[in-house]
Amino acid sequence: MHEPGSIRLFRQGPAAELRLFFLALLAVLMLVVDARWQALEPAREVLSVAIYPFQRAILAPRDAYEHVISWKEAAAEARSEKEALQRQRIELAQLSTHAAQLATENEQLRRLLNVSDTQTQTAVAVEVLYEPVNAYNQHLIFNKGSSSGIAPGMPVIDEGGVMGQIVRVTPFTSEAALITDDKVSIPVQVLRNGLRLVAFGGNIADKIEVRYLGANVDIRPSDKLVTSGIGGLFPAGLPVAEVESVEHDQSSGFAKAIAKPLSHPERYRHFLVLRLESPEAPNPYTVDYVE
Repeated sequence: MHEPGSIRLFRQGPAAELRLFFLALLAVLMLVVDARWQALEPAREVLSVAIYPFQRAILAPRDAYEHVISWKEAAAEARSEKEALQRQRIELAQLSTHAAQLATENEQLRRLLNVSDTQTQTAVAVEVLYEPVNAYNQHLIFNKGSSSGIAPGMPVIDEGGVMGQIVRVTPFTSEAALITDDKVSIPVQVLRNGLRLVAFGGNIADKIEVRYLGANVDIRPSDKLVTSGIGGLFPAGLPVAEVESVEHDQSSGFAKAIAKPLSHPERYRHFLVLRLESPEAPNPYTVDYVE
Protein backbone atom coordinates (compact mmCIF):
# COMPACT_ATOMS: atom_id res chain seq x y z
CA MET A 1 0.00 0.00 0.00
CA HIS A 2 1.05 3.55 -0.64
CA GLU A 3 0.87 6.18 1.91
CA PRO A 4 -1.29 9.22 1.16
CA GLY A 5 0.69 11.88 -0.62
CA SER A 6 3.44 9.51 -1.71
CA ILE A 7 4.61 9.41 -5.38
CA ARG A 8 3.80 6.29 -7.48
CA LEU A 9 6.80 5.19 -9.50
CA PHE A 10 5.02 2.46 -11.47
CA ARG A 11 1.49 2.43 -12.84
CA GLN A 12 -0.60 -0.52 -11.96
CA GLY A 13 -2.97 -2.01 -14.63
CA PRO A 14 -3.36 -4.67 -17.33
CA ALA A 15 -0.26 -5.82 -19.07
CA ALA A 16 0.65 -4.28 -22.43
CA GLU A 17 0.28 -7.64 -24.18
CA LEU A 18 -3.25 -7.96 -22.86
CA ARG A 19 -4.18 -4.47 -24.03
CA LEU A 20 -2.74 -5.21 -27.49
CA PHE A 21 -4.78 -8.41 -27.68
CA PHE A 22 -8.03 -6.64 -26.81
CA LEU A 23 -7.31 -3.81 -29.30
CA ALA A 24 -6.57 -6.31 -32.07
CA LEU A 25 -9.74 -8.22 -31.25
CA LEU A 26 -11.74 -4.99 -31.30
CA ALA A 27 -10.27 -4.11 -34.71
CA VAL A 28 -11.17 -7.53 -36.12
CA LEU A 29 -14.71 -7.27 -34.76
CA MET A 30 -15.11 -3.80 -36.30
CA LEU A 31 -13.87 -5.12 -39.67
CA VAL A 32 -16.32 -8.00 -39.57
CA VAL A 33 -19.22 -5.79 -38.55
CA ASP A 34 -18.37 -3.18 -41.18
CA ALA A 35 -17.99 -5.81 -43.89
CA ARG A 36 -21.29 -7.53 -43.13
CA TRP A 37 -23.67 -4.84 -41.95
CA GLN A 38 -21.90 -1.49 -42.80
CA ALA A 39 -22.77 -0.30 -39.36
CA LEU A 40 -19.74 1.97 -39.21
CA GLU A 41 -20.52 3.84 -42.46
CA PRO A 42 -21.90 6.97 -40.69
CA ALA A 43 -18.82 7.09 -38.49
CA ARG A 44 -16.60 6.75 -41.55
CA GLU A 45 -18.37 9.61 -43.33
CA VAL A 46 -18.05 11.85 -40.28
CA LEU A 47 -14.36 10.97 -40.00
CA SER A 48 -13.80 11.64 -43.75
CA VAL A 49 -15.43 15.06 -43.49
CA ALA A 50 -13.34 15.87 -40.43
CA ILE A 51 -9.99 14.96 -41.97
CA TYR A 52 -10.70 16.34 -45.50
CA PRO A 53 -9.28 19.87 -44.77
CA PHE A 54 -6.10 18.28 -43.44
CA GLN A 55 -5.83 16.12 -46.56
CA ARG A 56 -6.21 19.17 -48.82
CA ALA A 57 -3.67 21.12 -46.80
CA ILE A 58 -1.16 18.28 -47.02
CA LEU A 59 -1.74 17.79 -50.77
CA ALA A 60 -1.76 21.54 -51.61
CA PRO A 61 2.02 21.76 -52.39
CA ARG A 62 1.77 18.76 -54.70
CA ASP A 63 -1.30 20.17 -56.46
CA ALA A 64 0.37 23.57 -56.88
CA TYR A 65 3.50 21.95 -58.33
CA GLU A 66 1.47 19.84 -60.76
CA HIS A 67 -0.54 22.93 -61.76
CA VAL A 68 2.63 24.92 -62.49
CA ILE A 69 4.16 22.04 -64.46
CA SER A 70 0.94 21.58 -66.43
CA TRP A 71 0.78 25.31 -67.19
CA LYS A 72 4.39 25.35 -68.36
CA GLU A 73 3.85 22.30 -70.57
CA ALA A 74 0.69 23.81 -72.06
CA ALA A 75 2.48 27.13 -72.72
CA ALA A 76 5.44 25.35 -74.31
CA GLU A 77 3.13 23.23 -76.47
CA ALA A 78 1.14 26.30 -77.53
CA ARG A 79 4.36 28.14 -78.38
CA SER A 80 5.64 25.14 -80.32
CA GLU A 81 2.37 24.86 -82.26
CA LYS A 82 2.44 28.59 -82.99
CA GLU A 83 6.01 28.37 -84.30
CA ALA A 84 5.11 25.30 -86.37
CA LEU A 85 2.10 27.10 -87.87
CA GLN A 86 4.22 30.17 -88.57
CA ARG A 87 6.90 28.07 -90.23
CA GLN A 88 4.25 26.18 -92.22
CA ARG A 89 2.68 29.45 -93.35
CA ILE A 90 6.06 30.78 -94.47
CA GLU A 91 6.84 27.51 -96.29
CA LEU A 92 3.44 27.55 -98.00
CA ALA A 93 3.98 31.16 -99.05
CA GLN A 94 7.39 30.24 -100.46
CA LEU A 95 5.94 27.24 -102.27
CA SER A 96 3.17 29.40 -103.69
CA THR A 97 5.67 32.02 -104.87
CA HIS A 98 7.96 29.33 -106.29
CA ALA A 99 5.04 27.67 -108.08
CA ALA A 100 3.97 31.00 -109.57
CA GLN A 101 7.54 31.66 -110.68
CA LEU A 102 7.82 28.20 -112.25
CA ALA A 103 4.51 28.69 -114.03
CA THR A 104 5.73 32.00 -115.45
CA GLU A 105 9.06 30.49 -116.51
CA ASN A 106 7.34 27.48 -118.09
CA GLU A 107 5.05 29.77 -120.04
CA GLN A 108 8.02 31.80 -121.24
CA LEU A 109 9.93 28.62 -122.19
CA ARG A 110 6.95 27.42 -124.22
CA ARG A 111 6.91 30.72 -126.05
CA LEU A 112 10.66 30.41 -126.62
CA LEU A 113 10.18 26.93 -128.06
CA ASN A 114 7.57 28.31 -130.44
CA VAL A 115 10.06 30.96 -131.52
CA SER A 116 12.71 28.28 -131.96
CA ASP A 117 10.40 26.20 -134.16
CA THR A 118 10.15 29.06 -136.64
CA GLN A 119 13.95 29.28 -137.06
CA THR A 120 16.08 27.06 -139.26
CA GLN A 121 19.06 27.33 -136.88
CA THR A 122 19.37 25.09 -133.87
CA ALA A 123 19.09 26.86 -130.55
CA VAL A 124 20.59 26.46 -127.08
CA ALA A 125 18.45 27.36 -124.09
CA VAL A 126 20.43 29.38 -121.54
CA GLU A 127 19.70 30.83 -118.12
CA VAL A 128 21.00 34.09 -116.66
CA LEU A 129 23.64 33.54 -113.99
CA TYR A 130 24.13 37.20 -113.12
CA GLU A 131 24.32 40.69 -114.54
CA PRO A 132 27.73 42.38 -114.29
CA VAL A 133 27.70 45.59 -112.29
CA ASN A 134 28.90 48.07 -114.88
CA ALA A 135 27.16 51.34 -115.65
CA TYR A 136 28.76 51.56 -119.10
CA ASN A 137 28.05 48.05 -120.41
CA GLN A 138 24.72 46.27 -120.67
CA HIS A 139 25.67 42.62 -120.48
CA LEU A 140 24.29 39.34 -119.15
CA ILE A 141 26.21 36.21 -118.12
CA PHE A 142 24.66 32.86 -119.07
CA ASN A 143 25.16 29.38 -117.61
CA LYS A 144 26.40 27.72 -120.83
CA GLY A 145 29.46 28.29 -122.98
CA SER A 146 31.62 26.76 -125.68
CA SER A 147 31.08 23.22 -124.34
CA SER A 148 27.41 23.64 -125.36
CA GLY A 149 28.30 24.90 -128.84
CA ILE A 150 28.00 28.64 -128.11
CA ALA A 151 30.45 30.95 -129.88
CA PRO A 152 30.97 34.73 -130.07
CA GLY A 153 28.72 36.46 -132.57
CA MET A 154 25.69 34.23 -132.05
CA PRO A 155 22.41 36.10 -131.54
CA VAL A 156 20.36 35.80 -128.36
CA ILE A 157 16.57 35.99 -128.58
CA ASP A 158 13.48 35.82 -126.40
CA GLU A 159 9.83 35.58 -127.43
CA GLY A 160 9.82 39.29 -128.28
CA GLY A 161 12.75 39.11 -130.67
CA VAL A 162 16.47 39.82 -130.70
CA MET A 163 17.76 40.49 -127.20
CA GLY A 164 21.51 40.66 -127.74
CA GLN A 165 24.63 39.01 -129.10
CA ILE A 166 27.26 36.71 -127.60
CA VAL A 167 30.54 38.61 -127.24
CA ARG A 168 32.66 36.35 -125.04
CA VAL A 169 32.62 32.67 -124.06
CA THR A 170 34.33 30.30 -121.67
CA PRO A 171 33.85 26.53 -121.61
CA PHE A 172 30.92 26.81 -119.19
CA THR A 173 29.65 30.39 -119.40
CA SER A 174 28.98 33.00 -122.05
CA GLU A 175 28.57 36.77 -122.01
CA ALA A 176 26.03 38.62 -124.13
CA ALA A 177 25.81 42.31 -124.93
CA LEU A 178 22.27 43.66 -125.18
CA ILE A 179 21.21 45.39 -128.38
CA THR A 180 20.89 48.60 -126.34
CA ASP A 181 24.63 48.54 -125.61
CA ASP A 182 26.25 51.46 -127.45
CA LYS A 183 28.87 49.20 -129.09
CA VAL A 184 26.42 46.76 -130.68
CA SER A 185 24.97 47.18 -134.18
CA ILE A 186 22.40 45.06 -136.06
CA PRO A 187 21.50 45.12 -139.77
CA VAL A 188 17.74 45.71 -139.89
CA GLN A 189 15.03 46.59 -142.37
CA VAL A 190 11.67 48.29 -142.07
CA LEU A 191 9.00 45.60 -142.20
CA ARG A 192 6.52 47.91 -143.94
CA ASN A 193 8.64 48.77 -146.99
CA GLY A 194 11.79 46.60 -146.80
CA LEU A 195 14.13 49.57 -146.30
CA ARG A 196 17.53 48.27 -145.13
CA LEU A 197 19.21 50.11 -142.27
CA VAL A 198 21.66 49.56 -139.41
CA ALA A 199 20.50 49.93 -135.81
CA PHE A 200 22.93 50.88 -133.06
CA GLY A 201 22.72 50.70 -129.31
CA GLY A 202 21.59 54.16 -128.37
CA ASN A 203 22.78 56.78 -125.98
CA ILE A 204 19.24 56.79 -124.57
CA ALA A 205 18.56 54.16 -121.93
CA ASP A 206 16.71 51.05 -123.20
CA LYS A 207 16.51 52.41 -126.78
CA ILE A 208 18.28 51.79 -130.09
CA GLU A 209 18.95 54.30 -132.86
CA VAL A 210 18.97 54.27 -136.63
CA ARG A 211 21.39 57.05 -137.51
CA TYR A 212 22.36 59.15 -140.54
CA LEU A 213 19.08 58.81 -142.39
CA GLY A 214 18.31 60.97 -145.38
CA ALA A 215 15.87 63.81 -144.87
CA ASN A 216 13.26 62.13 -147.08
CA VAL A 217 13.74 58.57 -145.78
CA ASP A 218 10.51 56.56 -145.59
CA ILE A 219 10.43 55.60 -141.92
CA ARG A 220 7.67 56.47 -139.49
CA PRO A 221 6.75 56.01 -135.83
CA SER A 222 5.22 52.57 -135.12
CA ASP A 223 7.24 50.98 -137.96
CA LYS A 224 8.55 47.52 -137.04
CA LEU A 225 12.26 46.81 -137.51
CA VAL A 226 13.35 43.23 -138.21
CA THR A 227 16.73 41.68 -138.97
CA SER A 228 17.65 41.89 -142.63
CA GLY A 229 19.97 38.84 -142.65
CA ILE A 230 22.83 40.84 -144.15
CA GLY A 231 26.18 39.87 -142.64
CA GLY A 232 25.15 36.30 -141.85
CA LEU A 233 25.15 36.64 -138.08
CA PHE A 234 21.48 37.44 -137.54
CA PRO A 235 18.90 35.35 -139.42
CA ALA A 236 16.49 37.42 -141.49
CA GLY A 237 13.06 38.24 -140.12
CA LEU A 238 13.70 38.33 -136.37
CA PRO A 239 11.79 41.16 -134.65
CA VAL A 240 14.09 43.82 -133.26
CA ALA A 241 12.31 47.05 -132.32
CA GLU A 242 9.45 49.44 -132.93
CA VAL A 243 10.12 53.00 -134.05
CA GLU A 244 8.94 55.55 -131.49
CA SER A 245 10.05 58.80 -133.08
CA VAL A 246 12.00 60.27 -136.01
CA GLU A 247 14.17 63.30 -135.28
CA HIS A 248 15.47 65.64 -138.00
CA ASP A 249 18.66 67.66 -137.59
CA GLN A 250 18.30 70.83 -139.68
CA SER A 251 22.00 71.72 -139.36
CA SER A 252 23.32 68.41 -140.76
CA GLY A 253 20.35 67.48 -142.94
CA PHE A 254 20.24 63.97 -141.50
CA ALA A 255 17.47 62.26 -139.56
CA LYS A 256 17.61 59.78 -136.70
CA ALA A 257 15.00 57.22 -135.67
CA ILE A 258 14.59 56.22 -132.02
CA ALA A 259 13.19 52.71 -131.49
CA LYS A 260 12.23 50.62 -128.47
CA PRO A 261 13.39 46.98 -128.49
CA LEU A 262 10.68 44.34 -128.55
CA SER A 263 12.66 41.97 -126.32
CA HIS A 264 12.54 42.09 -122.53
CA PRO A 265 15.87 41.01 -121.01
CA GLU A 266 14.94 42.55 -117.67
CA ARG A 267 11.88 40.32 -117.24
CA TYR A 268 13.08 36.79 -117.88
CA ARG A 269 15.82 34.38 -116.87
CA HIS A 270 15.74 32.03 -119.87
CA PHE A 271 16.73 32.85 -123.45
CA LEU A 272 17.73 31.10 -126.67
CA VAL A 273 21.11 31.37 -128.34
CA LEU A 274 20.82 30.69 -132.09
CA ARG A 275 23.70 28.50 -133.24
CA LEU A 276 25.12 29.50 -136.59
CA GLU A 277 25.95 26.73 -139.06
CA SER A 278 29.18 28.36 -140.24
CA PRO A 279 29.90 31.21 -137.88
CA GLU A 280 32.80 33.38 -138.83
CA ALA A 281 32.98 34.89 -135.37
CA PRO A 282 35.89 37.04 -134.21
CA ASN A 283 38.31 35.89 -131.57
CA PRO A 284 36.64 36.65 -128.23
CA TYR A 285 39.97 37.61 -126.70
CA THR A 286 40.77 40.25 -129.27
CA VAL A 287 37.39 41.66 -130.31
CA ASP A 288 34.74 42.30 -127.68
CA TYR A 289 31.81 43.31 -129.91
CA VAL A 290 30.43 42.42 -133.29
CA GLU A 291 29.77 45.57 -135.25
